[in-house]
Amino acid sequence: MSTTGNLILIVPVHSICISSCTRHCLRFPCTYSSVMATSISRCCFSTSSGSALTHYPVVDKAHVTPSLKAPKFPQKPINTPCLREFCKQGNLKDAFRSLSNLFTNHNVFPIRPDEASALVLDLCATKKALSQGKQVHAHLIKSFDLYESSFLETKLLFMYGKCGSVLDAEQLFDKISQRTIFTWNAMLGAYVSNGEPLRVLETYSRMRVLGISVDAFTFPCVIKACAMLKDLDCGAKIHGLVLKCGYDSTDFIVNSLVAMYAKCYDFRKARQLFDRMGEKEDVVLWNSIISAYSASGQCLEALGLFREMQRVGLVTNAYTFVAALQACEDSSFETLGMDIHAATVKSGQNLQVYVANALIAMYARCGKMTEAAGVLYQLENKDSVSWNSMLTGFVQNDLYCKAMQFFRELQGAGQKPDQVCTVNAVSASGRLGNLLNGKELHAYAIKQGFVSDLQIGNTLMDMYAKCCCVDYMGRVFYQMTAKDFISWTTIIAGYAQNNCHLKALELFRTVQLEGLDADVMIIGSALMACSGLKCMSQTKEIHGYIIRKGLSDLVILNAIVDVYGKCGNIDYSRNVFESIESKDVVSWTSMISSYVHNGLANEALELFYLMNEANVESDSITLVSALSAASSLSILKKGKELNGFIIRKGFNLEGSVASSLVDMYARCGALDIANKVFNCVQTKDLILWTSMINANGLHGRGKVAIDLFYKMEAESFAPDHITFLALLYACSHSGLINEGKKFLEIMRCDYQLEPWPEHYACLVDLLGRANRLEEAYQFVRSIQIEPTAEVWCALLGACQVHSNKELGEIVAKKLLELDPGNPGNYVLISNVFAASRKWKDVEQVRMRMRGSGLKKTPGSSWIEIGNKIHSFIARDKSHSESDEIYKKLAEITEKLEREGGYVAQTQFVLHNVEEEEKVQMLYGHSERLAIAYGVLKSTEGSLIRITKNLRVCVDCHTFCKLVSRLFGRELVVRDANRFHHFEAGVCSCGDYW
Repeated sequence: MSTTGNLILIVPVHSICISSCTRHCLRFPCTYSSVMATSISRCCFSTSSGSALTHYPVVDKAHVTPSLKAPKFPQKPINTPCLREFCKQGNLKDAFRSLSNLFTNHNVFPIRPDEASALVLDLCATKKALSQGKQVHAHLIKSFDLYESSFLETKLLFMYGKCGSVLDAEQLFDKISQRTIFTWNAMLGAYVSNGEPLRVLETYSRMRVLGISVDAFTFPCVIKACAMLKDLDCGAKIHGLVLKCGYDSTDFIVNSLVAMYAKCYDFRKARQLFDRMGEKEDVVLWNSIISAYSASGQCLEALGLFREMQRVGLVTNAYTFVAALQACEDSSFETLGMDIHAATVKSGQNLQVYVANALIAMYARCGKMTEAAGVLYQLENKDSVSWNSMLTGFVQNDLYCKAMQFFRELQGAGQKPDQVCTVNAVSASGRLGNLLNGKELHAYAIKQGFVSDLQIGNTLMDMYAKCCCVDYMGRVFYQMTAKDFISWTTIIAGYAQNNCHLKALELFRTVQLEGLDADVMIIGSALMACSGLKCMSQTKEIHGYIIRKGLSDLVILNAIVDVYGKCGNIDYSRNVFESIESKDVVSWTSMISSYVHNGLANEALELFYLMNEANVESDSITLVSALSAASSLSILKKGKELNGFIIRKGFNLEGSVASSLVDMYARCGALDIANKVFNCVQTKDLILWTSMINANGLHGRGKVAIDLFYKMEAESFAPDHITFLALLYACSHSGLINEGKKFLEIMRCDYQLEPWPEHYACLVDLLGRANRLEEAYQFVRSIQIEPTAEVWCALLGACQVHSNKELGEIVAKKLLELDPGNPGNYVLISNVFAASRKWKDVEQVRMRMRGSGLKKTPGSSWIEIGNKIHSFIARDKSHSESDEIYKKLAEITEKLEREGGYVAQTQFVLHNVEEEEKVQMLYGHSERLAIAYGVLKSTEGSLIRITKNLRVCVDCHTFCKLVSRLFGRELVVRDANRFHHFEAGVCSCGDYW
């Protein structure tokens, strides 16, 4: 019966055709082939060309929908198990050999050639053996009239689709003159299998334009395409057509619809379809809904359905276990995951590889790598997913050394690393900072042709960034033919983290020129670059960009607070901080660290207390910033309060908190407490050892610092640049010249660490303090790198102390050339000229300094009395008790002159004034005012702690020694260089500072 327009064309099917068609359908390798025979007895529905579904442009060609014809092959098969058994066993080699023999002489083999070919094509599809499948195709073309067998054409299409060769499938499809619905369905299946949902909808639209009568097996492919595209509207229209065609009770179609609605996040509709099913005895239906919930992150719902499935006594299969295991997304589901593992064992089923892989992945997500390894090693037939899941688990759980060990084990087992495996190994190498391993993996990726893969390229860039190898990182980026947003994010972050700040900002501008909208990650990296450059103008530009684009989320605002602080604009930093409505711990910490960075330690501590009053829980980073504030003020009482806070809040004494506590106590003059904290730490890291070495150096205990270094080496810790810097500093402040030279050589030769300018400056300072100025000068001239301003400054300071005017003038000129923007350098140079009584030169230096807008940092000292900090500057009379302080200072000075023979050493006053004025200037130094206030306000015999922002002069050093002897007071004075412990007229520095 034929009709026109929207009417239906029904083709009569003879009994022999139905038999043949049924046989072909049952063999059709489709998930739903078990019910295809039923669909043939139904009327075939065509759909209206006026449907709301989008019609994709197509090139029409002649098409008929004939009844299926039986292939023209011998009709008397003899039952034999050989080829069938080979195929059942998955023995492709023997199956292929049997088929080749059949094509050579098919009369010898008692099996129908079409059936034999179909069996081998199915096996090729299962094994994804494209080459062998193409050979079968060639034999069929050569040996038989292929195009009269729709059955074999369909099998070939299916094989090409499963083997990932869509192009071959399309070429074959285009050559088929008489296409059946099975042919169309096979082509749809090929597109779905290879992740081309748009081509599915295009082909489906073409079917409708041509009036092809769809069947039940058309819908799952089209529905899955809608799910892949997250096109809920299109999926709902297909659902309407399903209802119209009467397939709404067909299990496999309902399963597809449930999965589609779930993937489109319409879980209400998915659950309605699921609940509407009567007995719900189809395990595939349960698997669909459980898998959908798992994939969308609704783990509790997925696991609840799994429990319900067990409760009603429905027999689960491997796919059920996989879906349930995927729902165990983190360690909170560990117990449930182990219960599911137990259920797989109790089910009595052999552990299939994809269930084992799901178990490995579940245990890895829960951090149970020992259990994951147990599953892996029990598995006989491991596939690449098994190995990759284990390797991924090691990387995700930060077990990078074990990841690389497992990678080598994987190779030793004969497993060839694929792209996923290579990505994980490269990532582990980057986290370990192992550049050699990373380069070897890069070479392997090039050899295997993986470098064109986007994820491989991005991971290689990240690895090189973490290994501080920016040149290779840049090469990988510029050689990538295709870049995604992650590529740009990775390269900008890599440059910013490796101090290539200008390059990072340059690429940030390129991102904008490319028309890409920068996200939070890219902006964060750009702000990091601004922070490194301390560039206010660029920071303001990026801040403006953030406001215009509406990207002012909490993470970005916290970063802006931090960057403005590091750029020295504390007002901008404070304004942004105060504009944040819902401040988190990062907001408070950023502002506290900004205050510390800008020398506003009091404000930092005040904000820390406000943060606690606001009931915001501190983290370890907040505590490190607060301890740094206490350290810079050298206020022991505040430091002890913070230590008590750490104990009350239950913070572990480890990592950055432990090393910051040691540093704080050392900088507050309590070296004994610092040592106790150090000894209490169970697990010491390199930073803690370095902090303790530095603490001893700060207090002039160079030999103790050296002993600590050797103990650290005995504990198998490898020192880094900072460790050697602390060690050389300790040698410098203890006059250990030979030791200092030796450690610089050890650094270079034993640890292959190239010294920084700071290391050279320490050795110059060491030689200079010992008055070996000529040797120091020759050393500066001999170092391989260009000496920095810091190195010349160390030498100039020694020239001033030891009154070497000739060398001082040479060094002064060099220093001004290198660093004309540092006010400290101008002061030092001015003092060198003043010591030589070259007052005109002094005035020229000071005029040049004023002309550059630079100001000398005024000397100030402070002391904590009565839980309050009292600050003084030279000849300061701003204190409320100024009269009493100066009266007490006069009494002290008179006693020192009378009983200690004190005489002011005016040669250290580098000003062109009268002698009497010089004496008054010395008497008014800020540390003397602080000491006088300490004597005035503290109990007799108690310890006095003073902090000064500049180096203590020789005359004040003598003053402090005499006070400690004549007043019976222990004085602890921290200046810009070190600590001085004055007791009974002796200083811990041995007059060597």
